[in-house]
Amino acid sequence: MPDSPYLQPFVLPVEERAAERHDAVDLYLPDETSAPCPALVFVHGGPVPADMRPTPRDWPVYRGYCSAVAARGAIAVMVDHGLRDMASFPAAAADVAAAVDLARADPRVDAGRIALWFFSGGGLLLADWLRGPPKWLRCVAASYPALAAAPKWNVDPRFRPVEALAAAGVLPIVLTRVGLERPQLAAGVEAFIDAAQECGARLEIIDVPRGQHGFDTLDHTDESRLAVTRALDAVLARL
Repeated sequence: MPDSPYLQPFVLPVEERAAERHDAVDLYLPDETSAPCPALVFVHGGPVPADMRPTPRDWPVYRGYCSAVAARGAIAVMVDHGLRDMASFPAAAADVAAAVDLARADPRVDAGRIALWFFSGGGLLLADWLRGPPKWLRCVAASYPALAAAPKWNVDPRFRPVEALAAAGVLPIVLTRVGLERPQLAAGVEAFIDAAQECGARLEIIDVPRGQHGFDTLDHTDESRLAVTRALDAVLARL
């Protein structure tokens, strides 16, 4: 098996599909696209060094998620965004927004049925989509996310999902929480849950009690497979 954690295989058995590549964005298409299909945009974590190869779009975990979504009849969108360091969240956010625009402009995509799914350090990018979400955004999801920046990270205040949550309205949010999370990230997740309870956000929590950060590649267990399946079910049901 590969030594690098991000090159470990995806925990869910899935037949990988070929991606249709558009610059920094990959589209994974279902077998039948005669009618416009909903689209799910995946936002990787980070920061990721500029010279890292392969880039996240080719990591087994994202190829696995995208292939699983396409197999279920939706279009998966994977974006290699520019989160290189703590100062580059605005650039990464612009890349994600451009990927969403590209997907919505594609005639095979139902522009009124879009979801976004954030991972790890990419979780801070969720803030933009909680702050007055557009009507076509049907759901957001986050797996083992960073939802509050540590002071030493020096991240633009714009990227504070806990503070943005009160503006999310009725937007469904699917949060996958791992029991063995890093303390700093776990504190942010709990603050987000507390804020959701205070403002009545539509938050669904999927717990992975024995899961660690990156459980969907590192913990090849029935618990992991069930959690990934439940999250996929929850997001796609809202599309």
